[in-house]
Amino acid sequence: MDKKKIYSTLKDYLMIVLGLLIYVFGYTAFIIPNEIVTGGVTGLATLFGYGLHWNIALTYYIINAILLAIAFKTLGKQFVIRTIFGATTASILIAVLEPVFAEPLVPNQPFMNAIIGSVLAGVGIGTVFTNNGSSAGTDIIAAMVTKYTNVSFGRMMLYCDLGIIGSSWFIFHSVETIVYGLVFLIIFSIVVDMVINNNRQAVQFFILSKHWEEIANAITTEVHRGCTVLTGMGWYSKKDVKVLMVLCRRFEKTHIFRVIKSIDPEAFISQTNISGVYGQGFDEVKVKLKDHDHASAHGPAPDSGHTPAPNQA
Repeated sequence: MDKKKIYSTLKDYLMIVLGLLIYVFGYTAFIIPNEIVTGGVTGLATLFGYGLHWNIALTYYIINAILLAIAFKTLGKQFVIRTIFGATTASILIAVLEPVFAEPLVPNQPFMNAIIGSVLAGVGIGTVFTNNGSSAGTDIIAAMVTKYTNVSFGRMMLYCDLGIIGSSWFIFHSVETIVYGLVFLIIFSIVVDMVINNNRQAVQFFILSKHWEEIANAITTEVHRGCTVLTGMGWYSKKDVKVLMVLCRRFEKTHIFRVIKSIDPEAFISQTNISGVYGQGFDEVKVKLKDHDHASAHGPAPDSGHTPAPNQA
């Protein structure tokens, strides 16, 4: 492994640990002390803890081990390794933090605790997943489904978890407990999707400059993003102009602005936020094709020229 890959891997694992710490803190400080049953393996382990007085951290780990054994072939070695790391870290953190928070941090406010806990848990799991990790549990099921479909990660977790929350009735016989669990689940799913989608958002630039070649070369070599050169005409001047189209991640846009400003402070720039970009260098399109779609996708298209992707032109 080269230094760049080692740094990237270490960064992923550090962010996974940070995300799990946020998740477990939200869960142990606000959810467990209020006996709120949530979804996922954490919620299932909590049910066993409330009903049978089993150790929550140990139960969480055992259930995850079973799920991982089932998902090994589907998700691949790398994902399973990171998931084992995530499940182990989460189990240790639960074992350490649960005794610390015998009482909820916000006393006598179960609804407020459910909201705070769900936001923290959502931010934590979203951070874990955007850094190629997993806390295991229903993450495993959601990851298997989202690998082959366009169903969002948070929504898939919502479907998986409703049954677990509903089953809390058999222990507490309380509609209030189910309502708190549903509040947690809805907010948690929304926050997870927000964190993940925020990481996927992209920016599209249109750049008009007399120094377009120098800017294109700088963006390609310094930001490592491709440029597409479009030919246009200024209607007022009636002169031909070159327009650069660039697609990048949100966190890269400041770097691109600096590159453009350093070369041509008077360049005309248009910026548009894009919810998703698919193709080489970005996200993969995940749709199931019907049989006739497979045939047309692989068959030759008469009189059709090959048009390169915008960032490969």
